[in-house]
Amino acid sequence: MSETHLRLNPTCVTCLLQKYLRMVPDEADDWHRLTYMQRVMGILAATPPTCSAPEVVEQFTVLREELFGIKEDLSAEKAYFNALILAQEPLLRERIRRSADPLTLALRYAMLGNYIDFAAMDKVDEQYLNTLLEGADTLPFDDRELATLRTELGSARRLVYLTDNCGEIGLDKLFIEELLRTFPALQAEAIVRGAPVHNDATLEDARQVGLDRLIPVSHNGTGIAGTCLSRISLQAREKVDAADVIIAKGQGNFETLRHCGKNVYYLFMCKCEMFAQRFQVPLYNGMLVNDRRM
Repeated sequence: MSETHLRLNPTCVTCLLQKYLRMVPDEADDWHRLTYMQRVMGILAATPPTCSAPEVVEQFTVLREELFGIKEDLSAEKAYFNALILAQEPLLRERIRRSADPLTLALRYAMLGNYIDFAAMDKVDEQYLNTLLEGADTLPFDDRELATLRTELGSARRLVYLTDNCGEIGLDKLFIEELLRTFPALQAEAIVRGAPVHNDATLEDARQVGLDRLIPVSHNGTGIAGTCLSRISLQAREKVDAADVIIAKGQGNFETLRHCGKNVYYLFMCKCEMFAQRFQVPLYNGMLVNDRRM
């Protein structure tokens, strides 16, 4: 990646500061508050512009644990949203099967699942999620990229699917099912996060929704909310490098992989103003974009 490729967006920096400077326990004394605030700003000041926001957040998370003993545990919430999607799976699968274009509808469901993001959203509203899924047929995205993806998958041998969040991973499973039905010669595998971070999917989530019974699933060896190629395990890097096509879910994967030069199709929803402005679309618009053609 050229050093002229910026990954740390000024809007993102402002958002990170506003969010993390407030994340101090009520009982913390002034010394710990000040130390935390100075170190948060020091981390940002020392971060090169080619570094992504998820990598910065990893440092903030380590700092909060070091100073305040805070270790985020969202396992109960993650299990809840996995179960929520599993309960809807038979209905959604039947809708996909009855659709005039099953692959497109399955992709839309996977794209809408990206709404389940505790880091980007102030609140993940279950009722709004159901509304999104009910209206999946109307979700706009670039169908020209889907046409190209279909063509490439028709001749591809290896697909690597980089997952993002809990719950969402259940909708990814439905999309992958349809990919395998449409392209039976395709060898697909999924890569999840290597350690708990926010509500991102790990091996535990993949097992809960049954993705590991459909295709091989492995982890990337890191607790970064994305796929930072310089940080993931050697095994994960080898799989990514060997893939003919990569589908990368979520804004975090976009931020960490952008400009990597690989044949990556980013699949996500624009959940913040920075992404909406970047792509000149409304909030919650669906995105399917390819790294090489952006």
